[in-house]
Amino acid sequence: MELTRLIVKGGVISPGELREVVDIAFEQGLDSISFGSRQDIIFPRGFKTLDKTTLGKHHFVYPDQKSGNNIVSSYVSTDIFRNTNWLTGNRFLYVLEEFKEQPKLKVNITDPKQQLVPLFTGHINFIASEHEDYWYLYIRLPKWDRIEVYPVLIYSWDLAKIYYEIEKLTEEDSLDINMLFTLVSEILDTNNRTIDKPLNIPFYPFPYYEGMNRMGIDQYWLGLYWRNNLYDLDFLKEMCDLCFECKIGKICITPWKSFIIKGIPKDRKLEWEKFLGKKGINVRHSLLELNWHLPVAMEWALNLKTFLVRTLDQFDISTYGLNFGISEYNRDGHYFTSIVIEKNELPEALESIKIRDTYNVLFAKNFDPNTREYIVHSQDIDKLELPTILIELSRKYFEELGNFIPETTEKQQKKEKTKIDIYQCQECLTLYNSEYGDETQGIPKGILFENLAAAYCCSLCEAPKSNFKILEAVEQ
Repeated sequence: MELTRLIVKGGVISPGELREVVDIAFEQGLDSISFGSRQDIIFPRGFKTLDKTTLGKHHFVYPDQKSGNNIVSSYVSTDIFRNTNWLTGNRFLYVLEEFKEQPKLKVNITDPKQQLVPLFTGHINFIASEHEDYWYLYIRLPKWDRIEVYPVLIYSWDLAKIYYEIEKLTEEDSLDINMLFTLVSEILDTNNRTIDKPLNIPFYPFPYYEGMNRMGIDQYWLGLYWRNNLYDLDFLKEMCDLCFECKIGKICITPWKSFIIKGIPKDRKLEWEKFLGKKGINVRHSLLELNWHLPVAMEWALNLKTFLVRTLDQFDISTYGLNFGISEYNRDGHYFTSIVIEKNELPEALESIKIRDTYNVLFAKNFDPNTREYIVHSQDIDKLELPTILIELSRKYFEELGNFIPETTEKQQKKEKTKIDIYQCQECLTLYNSEYGDETQGIPKGILFENLAAAYCCSLCEAPKSNFKILEAVEQ
């Protein structure tokens, strides 16, 4: 799809910046803008390239440009949904400010206790730990087959530094997680911390993110969602002016094609409600309507969603806690919804023949998208069969709710941890990982460090085996 994107770092934009964007869109003859999956702003086909004076500090990525990815952050969730105690909105803003250059890779900076923003859809995924100002790092570079855990926790003020070093190193063809860690450690002096326990991601139902909601004692937050993802420019312009009057400094875009305004003063709540009413804005969609993630500007996906929502609504089916995604077929994609409906590609030989589209239905293990493991439930299904399958999966979810131990609990992490046995040389920081062995010394994969010969020495600096310190212990 030939669309122009405006990068909105972390999904956070000031009313002044949004007002400038609205003016730029007006000048191009537009009447609306859309939001993208990575908390960016999307402009339709035919958007004209801007000169530098009009551009200001705004970062546009045009259809013919490959570089430029937005940083996704869960700043939007702070103060309104569950969050890690130390991770405040200001902390997010300070960390985002450290990213001076536009990242070439997809970066996610998230709190694992919230459900609104996906944790693992980036190439580089920083996830807050329980230790103040320390983050886990999960990496899946474009050429990698799977996601890998960086072997240490990273300090808040080192996130950007480490990211930019990783970005430079991605041109290396044979780069793996151990080499990456070794090279970054050699180049940078960072304030890392040992991982003392695996990441724990609690499973919570998907939140309701629309309407006027209380925030603290004397403030409110407002979530706005438009079904067609076409946000009217006149409305946005007046809304920005109202934000100025109420001294609201930030507007947050969500990955669900919606946005949230935090910090509406209690004594201005009525004024906002009158404004929304005069503009005819509906802020009472059901959760069944809100919990869908669609590709931008694809009419077939919006039509399919409308059909499915109406059908499920007629059956009076509850989907509380679940969320749904619609996508074109993409086995390499990184989904982040409980249930995914994939549209199959037509074989080239049949493209000229009018035949009905078919779909596959997948669901996340335990219906928790953070497991990153999807199970194919049905393949090559006709559109009319989809509602029955979604009803069946919804019932399965409620039947199993409370019976399963979520993928990300300690039990599962211990199971995952059996794969990892990492020791580090204290002289040169070289790693020994039993998953890879040590080819330079003829040691095959799977040999635990404790089973190496006493004469084993560091392959880089030849320090003795006794000089290695455990980074990640194996669980038998």
